Amino acid sequence: MKKPKRASAAKAKKGRKTSAGRSKAAPGRPAKAPRRAVSGDDGARETARATIRDLRAKLKETQRRVVELEAAADTDFLLEIPNRRGFERELARAIAYMKRYRASGALIVLDVDRLKPINDSFGHGAGDEVLKAIAATLTRQVRASDVVGRLGGDEFALLLWNLSETDAKAKAAIFEQAIDELSFTFRGQHVTAGASAGVALLGAQSDAGRALEEADAAMYVRKAHRRHEPRIRLVSN
Repeated sequence: MKKPKRASAAKAKKGRKTSAGRSKAAPGRPAKAPRRAVSGDDGARETARATIRDLRAKLKETQRRVVELEAAADTDFLLEIPNRRGFERELARAIAYMKRYRASGALIVLDVDRLKPINDSFGHGAGDEVLKAIAATLTRQVRASDVVGRLGGDEFALLLWNLSETDAKAKAAIFEQAIDELSFTFRGQHVTAGASAGVALLGAQSDAGRALEEADAAMYVRKAHRRHEPRIRLVSN
């Protein structure tokens, strides 16, 4: 009776070893990859990416709006040409270019002679029409590289490239004549305006502020010479 018991015990022990070996590695079968744990990290990353995309879009729109506002801040809303701020910026850039490349130019300040009587007689709407016509006339008389701006009220400024003193003064006279020849009809009356222009030369040694003062002073000298002309001419149609 004892021998069968020993044989059964040995057989049971052998069976346990075989089962243990099979459980460690099954020959010919690849080990299963561990299942990837799903966590909240992926969702957080996607949320962060979406937030970054949204912020970039808002930044782009803000930058576009800033450019638009800067352009509006430099433009005269009535005449759609540079205002004093915009013109002075263009003048400063031009002088910086002239200093670097030894270029030259001219600054012309032009004042409308009879705008106040027009405003007083026919209202500011009539004055606005005169200013629009003058701005259009000046713009037609210059090159694409030149700049026409409104310094304020009835005063304009022109930045002209590569002109000698003789050419600049001749150009100023052309501007005066072109504006003198403009005519308007308000309340059945024929009205003419006029303009006085002063010139300052620009070059490598120029300063924007001093150039504006010089051209402005020359303009007032020119205006004094034109005082013999009628302030305003009202002729019934």
